[in-house]
Amino acid sequence: REEELDYLLSQMGKAAEKLCKNKVGALIAIEKNDPLTAYIESGVPVDARVSSDLIETLFTPNSPLHDGGLIIQHGRIVACGCLFPLAQDNDLSRVFGTRHRAALGLSQETDAIIIIISEERQDMSLVYRGKLYKDLSKEEMLSKAKELIKLQKEYA
Repeated sequence: REEELDYLLSQMGKAAEKLCKNKVGALIAIEKNDPLTAYIESGVPVDARVSSDLIETLFTPNSPLHDGGLIIQHGRIVACGCLFPLAQDNDLSRVFGTRHRAALGLSQETDAIIIIISEERQDMSLVYRGKLYKDLSKEEMLSKAKELIKLQKEYA
């Protein structure tokens, strides 16, 4: 529903903004049509309503769960500390680290929408189907995520 989607995106936007400001990196995957079950199983189960405070807490540096990705499924945080496949893209600039490679790797295997917060550059990026949208403002990131979430299932 539209109001649930707006709530989810507002919480993610608030968290992304604070994480950027505090130089904390993050990797958030939103399941779309392709199941992320295998990646969920690689992490720690959470099963919680999406909230900016929880997202910030899960990515707190040096906490046991801050490494890896967080997965949102059916509007809920289902797991964190998840391992995503790394893209083997040699054309990817060296300014992009493991988070970006993991986001690209997952996007090459699934239709998940992946949001990356870079602790080094303090910026937000979004990856979908192997395409990297980088250096986004909070508003651009949320608008692109909403557009992609609402896209109908793509048929090959």
